Amino acid sequence: MASQESRAVLSHARMLQDAARQGTTRSWLRGKNVALLCEDGDAEDQTLFHEAATGLGARVARIHHSLAGLDTPQEVRHAARLLGRLYDALECQGMAPNLVRQLSAEAGVPVYDGLASSRHPTAALATQLPGLAHARDKRRFVLQAVLLHTLT
Repeated sequence: MASQESRAVLSHARMLQDAARQGTTRSWLRGKNVALLCEDGDAEDQTLFHEAATGLGARVARIHHSLAGLDTPQEVRHAARLLGRLYDALECQGMAPNLVRQLSAEAGVPVYDGLASSRHPTAALATQLPGLAHARDKRRFVLQAVLLHTLT
């Protein structure tokens, strides 16, 4: 994540953290549909992403379908374009990086590669949030900030 983009995400995350503390959260992503594509992803990561997106008002569809079984680039392209028409963003968890890149190139919507994973750069950003909030809550605020940054 670029330095300027990281600062923007952290700024949004602090705003969301403050809003939660004051009880003034809003449904900024109402009307947005997000697909959570998970072939063998971590259930905790899936739950964290789901909570982050629905906490902002988005609808999340968990899709446990093996896109890796698609045989040709044309099949992947067709699947990506279809998903891009149905959803405003795609979160890919536990999928091969090459497949995620193909989806990203063809879907026409933001495609995240394990955004909720503890190995994703957003997890390191969460450690920079101030306050005494639990680490998981900080990660959720950063995930929400990324979603706001890319979907609004």
